[in-house]
Amino acid sequence: MELAYYSDYAVRLVNTEEPTRNKDSLTSVEAVRELFGPNQQAARRATDTDVTRFRSVRARLRAVFEAADSGDETLAVDLLNSLMLEFPVSPQISGHETRDADGKPDWHMHLADHPSNATAGYAAIAAMGLAFHLTSYGVDRLGLCEASPCRNAYLDTSTNRSRRYCSDRCATRANVAAYRARKRLETERAAETGRSAETAQVTTPRTER
Repeated sequence: MELAYYSDYAVRLVNTEEPTRNKDSLTSVEAVRELFGPNQQAARRATDTDVTRFRSVRARLRAVFEAADSGDETLAVDLLNSLMLEFPVSPQISGHETRDADGKPDWHMHLADHPSNATAGYAAIAAMGLAFHLTSYGVDRLGLCEASPCRNAYLDTSTNRSRRYCSDRCATRANVAAYRARKRLETERAAETGRSAETAQVTTPRTER
């Protein structure tokens, strides 16, 4: 499993809440377990107490994205370092059961957590994964969707650092809104130009013959 994969843990957790829409899907232990994806062993450790703990970690991870999105690199790094200090992990080389063409293990780096609870395990992996993404691609690759009122978190992996939205759906909605705004402005300007022309005709004195 590539280390970059773990950064998705942070995005998944942050996006369980949509503050501007007053929506929160992190309301049960089942919702917490779903965040672990295929890591069912870790998911089974979750209890009802982890719902509140996960929400606390979510707020801190969102703060990292907000700092990065506003251009405050130092704050984003400080917040992320604070999380990693509180929720440490141990990098390990792992081969699992995967074999290459020669029958050898497919060795790769793996983040092993030693949590006292499900929240600690998830937070450790999410923070470290986000840190790897930040240091590999840059702080400006952590963003919040520009399609109002979404503000979901995303990781920009585009080649030209051009991503601005969390999904194609939000990108389409934003483009449609921008198009409609331009057409509305054009209509208003045309109407204003027409009124100005009519006013000019009324106020311009006729030349006496």
